[in-house]
Amino acid sequence: MKGSILIVDDEVGICETLSDILEDEGYKTLTVQDAETALSIIEKEEVDLILLDIWLPKMSGMEALQKIKEKDSDISIIMISGHGNIETAVKAVKLGAFDFLEKPLSADRVVLTVEKALEFKKLKKENIKLRSSLQKKFELIGNSSAIKRIKNQIQLVAKGDSRILILGESGTGKELVARMIHSLSRRSEAPFVEVNCAAIPQELIESELFGHEKGAFTGAIEKKIGKFEMANGGTLFFDEIGDMSLLTQAKLLRVIETQKFQRVGGTRDITVDVRILSATNKDLVEEIKKGNFREDLYYRLSVVPIYIPPLRERKEDIPELVSYFVEEFHRQKGWKKKIFQPDAIKTLQQYDWPGNVRELKNVIERAMIMCEDEIITAKDIQEIGITRQSQRDLSYFTIQTLKEAKDAFERDFILKKLRENNWNMTKTAEAIGIERSNLYKKIKALGITLPEEY
Repeated sequence: MKGSILIVDDEVGICETLSDILEDEGYKTLTVQDAETALSIIEKEEVDLILLDIWLPKMSGMEALQKIKEKDSDISIIMISGHGNIETAVKAVKLGAFDFLEKPLSADRVVLTVEKALEFKKLKKENIKLRSSLQKKFELIGNSSAIKRIKNQIQLVAKGDSRILILGESGTGKELVARMIHSLSRRSEAPFVEVNCAAIPQELIESELFGHEKGAFTGAIEKKIGKFEMANGGTLFFDEIGDMSLLTQAKLLRVIETQKFQRVGGTRDITVDVRILSATNKDLVEEIKKGNFREDLYYRLSVVPIYIPPLRERKEDIPELVSYFVEEFHRQKGWKKKIFQPDAIKTLQQYDWPGNVRELKNVIERAMIMCEDEIITAKDIQEIGITRQSQRDLSYFTIQTLKEAKDAFERDFILKKLRENNWNMTKTAEAIGIERSNLYKKIKALGITLPEEY
């Protein structure tokens, strides 16, 4: 059967005709002559669609429409009437009817409208399911007091339009929090547009944000829409806002104040409605003191600050995070699930995770690739490069010579910085203030083993 349809009309002949037409099309039908009986039926039986006459004895079809929608808003309802007009049809649709059919009824029109109504209902269900899966994807994992506090903050701030500054170290999940706020907001149906301020060259960032007109500069061979226009009606997320130049900060400040801007090379003001979320791993108060960040912009962006703690401050969440990543790799990549023994979990909890949740995810992925057994132990974890942080720190004082101690510290320091920068050589070299070629030499001299994929 293609679906269950309830026909409500006080004319028995119309009920029988509609029933015959729809059953020939493969639908199951029920027929009643009054609204009261129809209401009792939907209490007991599953109905996909209702054909509802407006003129009925006792309770009218319009009144029944309201009552049915109050009981089950998902039921599709098509109103039918021999005395209809535009005003009645508009009112019916406003009350939740899918469509309005006038008598005498055309069999082809009835079948087509029923098909459209059921297809719309199917798409609506799929959309709800998709939105639910997306919300699950953008979810903070853990039950520590810190994570519970953040989840509560997200629920509160998502309802409004306040600008939010998300603070935390690299790899803590700042973008995830931004996406959660957007998905729970009234703007969730509109775009979520991300701007990585650290990744866009400063000479291009104005064009990226505001767009440009054709011929605005060398290479501008066509008009380009900027991120602000792309995000109109939705959310614009500035990741690593602390890396934005002072010149761009000034322009961003003006847009925040006016919600207006001009494309590069343009003369016309463009007005947008955008909610701004920002994130940084820098101490912006310190950057303000250094003259690297505008104080007035900071206060406009930080209407509501949300701090994401590093993983080392919520190690009780590690078991749940491990289970989540194992399940995610199994679902996305089809890998066989692995079981992390309690001693393996304990080893993971004894490590300080300088790269935070991102580093933990990489380690779980590495373990699932490199450990052949279904059971993963503490020894397996240690063999892929994770050892007790405290033991390494204390080991410096057991070394006999200064050179050996310096080498040991240098090795651990470089390893820590490599993990923080996700094993990116260029970023690591910049972070520790040496040339990339020198970093390679030190890695080789100190016997540091890089993951296979690097």
